[in-house]
This record gives sequence, structure tokens and C-alpha cells, in this order.
Amino acid sequence: MAIVLGISAYYHDSAAALVIDGNIIAAISQERISRIKNDSTIPIEAAKSVLSFARIKPEDVDLVVFYENPFNKLERVLVNLLRTFPRSYRQFPRAISSQIGSKIWVKDTLSERLKIKREKVSFTTHHKSHAASAFFCSPFRESAVLVVDGVGEEDTTSIWYGNGQNLKFIQSIPFPHSIGLLYAGLTAYLGFEVNNGEYKVMGLSAYGSAKYLDEFSKIINIENDESFTLNLKYFSYFTDTETGFGPALEKLLGPKRNKNKPWNLNSEEDKRYADIAATLQQVTEDILKRLANRALKITGSENLCMAGGVALNVVANGKIAMQIGKNHLFIQPAAGDAGGALGSAIIGSIELGDKRPTPLKNCALGLPIETDKVKKMATDLGLSTKLLSDPAQTISEKIEANEIVCFLHGRFEWGPRSLGQRSILANPKLEETKDELNLNIKKRENFRPFAPVILGDHMDKHFEGQPDLMTPFMSTVHHVKKNKVEQLKAVTHIDRTSRVQSVDENNSKLLNNILHCVNKKTGLPIVLNTSLNGPNEPIVASAQDALLFFMRHPVETMIVEDQMISKKGL
Repeated sequence: MAIVLGISAYYHDSAAALVIDGNIIAAISQERISRIKNDSTIPIEAAKSVLSFARIKPEDVDLVVFYENPFNKLERVLVNLLRTFPRSYRQFPRAISSQIGSKIWVKDTLSERLKIKREKVSFTTHHKSHAASAFFCSPFRESAVLVVDGVGEEDTTSIWYGNGQNLKFIQSIPFPHSIGLLYAGLTAYLGFEVNNGEYKVMGLSAYGSAKYLDEFSKIINIENDESFTLNLKYFSYFTDTETGFGPALEKLLGPKRNKNKPWNLNSEEDKRYADIAATLQQVTEDILKRLANRALKITGSENLCMAGGVALNVVANGKIAMQIGKNHLFIQPAAGDAGGALGSAIIGSIELGDKRPTPLKNCALGLPIETDKVKKMATDLGLSTKLLSDPAQTISEKIEANEIVCFLHGRFEWGPRSLGQRSILANPKLEETKDELNLNIKKRENFRPFAPVILGDHMDKHFEGQPDLMTPFMSTVHHVKKNKVEQLKAVTHIDRTSRVQSVDENNSKLLNNILHCVNKKTGLPIVLNTSLNGPNEPIVASAQDALLFFMRHPVETMIVEDQMISKKGL
């Protein structure tokens, strides 16, 4: 039996994952513990948490695998800084200090802080970690694997072939030609934060039209082999790492958006930005579909797994699934850098002789909620508590009454989506519910959509499509049926799509029961499901996180397992 700890860190979304005897035991993003959104620091607390959960002592760990090779990354940074010198002179000291100051010593840091022998710490590569996290968690015996992100050590896009226990590298596109960095640069141009605002751009794109295709044809070029190259004059990777785009982009597309200005999609100015977002989204989708076709053609497979931050683009995922078949596409729920921790742990486990994991069907891989602690804290705060004999029935009554309910159950989720472990649940019928959540609870842009969770065997009655390999993880979109839009106003985006989560008793027994109760009460087997967190906060993890959120936000009811907590009397 091998005990393997996987680690990702230093760029964004640090995480730790534990695999024992080929089984995925736990996986936790550092942000859930530190409460720092997109925490990039070395995830010592997350690592200790997964070990503690499994009751594993550090000295019993057989192998620690870091998700990339820092020496190869240092080489790429140095080479590109030198190639662009003297334009890169301002970035040179900071980049070298960052790489040599901490990242290059990751093996020593992990050894010292986790109390694990240095010889037990090893490296893999960034894109191999991504590829492993996708393929080895998939239900496929064999599959093409497409990894698309900003940049790893050198690669920005790579194609792999997985077969059984094996994962073979096929080909790649090197830095600086990157779909991830293109999307990041335009995210900054549109006034959002890089590595945190890309999904906002995706949501915004539905409000615009792809009117800037001629301009984008100057930014990115599709090659004959379906790869791509960027016109680097529009980007500033080496001189301005904060934004990633240069003055030439503003000359081509117009002035960048003021990030501090509230959005008004009725204004001509913001309509233009929505059109730019729509064009970026269409170009991204077109390139990803080409890359998917290439991966399938080269490998001869009918199946495709995807990973990397770009694989979190659920709209693009839906287009690819329509192209290749929805049950031939799998995307691991933590497709971004956090997922590299899980991939590296699986790589180490297989190298030590263990079998690949069973297919991932549920991503409740975090720590369990401490019900007794919640009850005590709630009582100390003067909140009302009540033991429920049937939590599902109570929640359905609250939903029928159009109340918004905080719901916590079991271990928290792995990945950026809230899938019923740490959720806010609400009635999907009323558009006013969407406005209330966006403006007063989530405090975010009013164009941001919300997702529905539905009983899987009812999905095709309300949406165009049936459950597939991605809907349990909310990794794709489906169109709402035209005759159901009026019933689902709170979860229908302006383009009539929804990021659907399908549920059955195998992947979430309690949520399945809740939906059955809601269906009996309302005639709809659907609930609005959004993540339990405030603005610029990670999704809650612990009892303390939950109570802090509850006290700070205008929600009257929180249900933690079988405990109902309310603010009545305060």
C-alpha cells in the first residue's frame, strides 16, 4: 500500500491531495483553510488537513509529488526575460527573486514544514499533472487528453493519450502562444481580476455579439494544423505581468474598461465591452473545438478528457460535447491548478505500483462539517437552534415559501463549484430571487447567472439534454426548454442556458431527497444552487466560516445536517 501526497502551489489555487493504495482519500484547496481567495502559498495547512483526516502521520507518507518542475520553469522564465531584454528589465528583478527566492526551494520547504524526509519529495510536470487528474479520474479505459491553460513550465497546450495505467505525451504548443493568457489578458482589459474574473467574462459574453472577429483575427492566427499563434505585439507578458496586454490592444479595440466603474449594460460603452467578451468567447470556443478534433484524430480515440484552467469554461465545454458526444467528454471538477495536486498524487501512486483510482463520481473530498460545534457557536451567538427529524422536508417547505436557505452537509467540495455540500438553495422560479442573491448576498455584477440542481431522471423534461459525464459536477451548460423558461427565471441566463447539476441517490443522497420533496411541494424537481460564500471569499468550509457568513448576510435560515439555525428573535 502506497501513501502519496500531491501538492500544487505558488501561482494560484494551491492545494493538497491524498491518495492511498490507489484510492482518492481527500483533496483540499488551501483557500478553504486560509480563507484567502485563490491562495497561492505553499499549502501546508491543506496538506496537514488531508493527512489528519486520514489519520496518517507525516513519517508514514511514502511519497510527496509536487505538480511541476520548478527548475524547468526557472529556465523558461530566464530565457524569455533575456530574449526580450531590455524591454523586460523592470520585470527581471521581481521574476528572478520570485523564482529563486522561494519556488526553487520547494522540495526543502515541503520536507521541513511537513516533517517528511527530503528524499521522499519529487517533481512531475505541470501539464502531466493536469492530464493525470483528468484521465485517471475519468470512466474511460482509453482516451485522448487535452490540457489548455496559461502556461506550465513551457507548454500552454498539450495533447496526451491515456490507456489503462499509462499516460503518453503526444505534442504541445509552447509559451508564449496561450489561450489561457489570451483570455487572461482580455479579462484584465475588461476590468476584471486575472485568475478570478475569467468566469465573469464568460457570463458577460452572453450579453454581447461577436462583432470584433476582424480585430481578433489580427490578435490570434489559426494555423493549418489547427494549432494557433498569438500576435505578441498586443501582449506584454514580459513587461507588464499584472495586465498581460499592451497599448497596441487598446489601439485595436479601444480603451480598456475602468475596473472601478459599476456595470450598466444599457450603456453603449458597456455594450461594446460585452461585444468584445462575446468575440473572445467565440474565438476561444472555435479554437478549443479545433484542438479537441486534433486530439481525437491524432490518438484515434472517441473519448476526450480535458484539464487546465481553460477547461473551466463551461460554455465552451458544452460546444465541444455537442461536437464529439456528451458521454465522450469528461472534465475533472477541479480542472485548474488545484487539480494538479490530485493529478500529481495519482501519478506518484501509479509509479509506486498502485492501480488507477475508480472513476470520480462525487467531489465531496474536503473536511466534514462539525455539527456540534455549529450548534454551540450558534447558541453562544444567541441564534435559535432546532433539531430536525426530516431536513429535506423542512428545506422543501422553505423553498416553496420562496425563502433563501444556507445548506451544509458532509465534507466540503473539491473544486470551484458548490455542489450541495456548502450551498445556498432557493426557488428557481422568481427573477427577483436572482436579483436578491446578486445584489444583497453575493454582492456581485447583476449579469452573473445562477445554476440549477435537478433530479437526473427529470432533466430532459426541463432542459435540452440528459445527464452526462459533466452534469454531476456542473462542468457544462444546457439550454432550458423554451416552454420552461417562465418557470426557471432565476436559473436561466440571457442566452437561455443553464450550468446544470444533475443529482441522483448515488452522487448525493440527501440532495436527491431534498429535490424529491421540493418536487412534491412545487411541481418542480429543481432548486437554485449557488456557492455559500460572500464577495471575494472562498466557499465556506468550517463551522466558524458558516456562522460568520450567516451573521453577515441577510439570510434567515441555515440548515447544517439535521440542525436548523435561525435569526428569529435577534
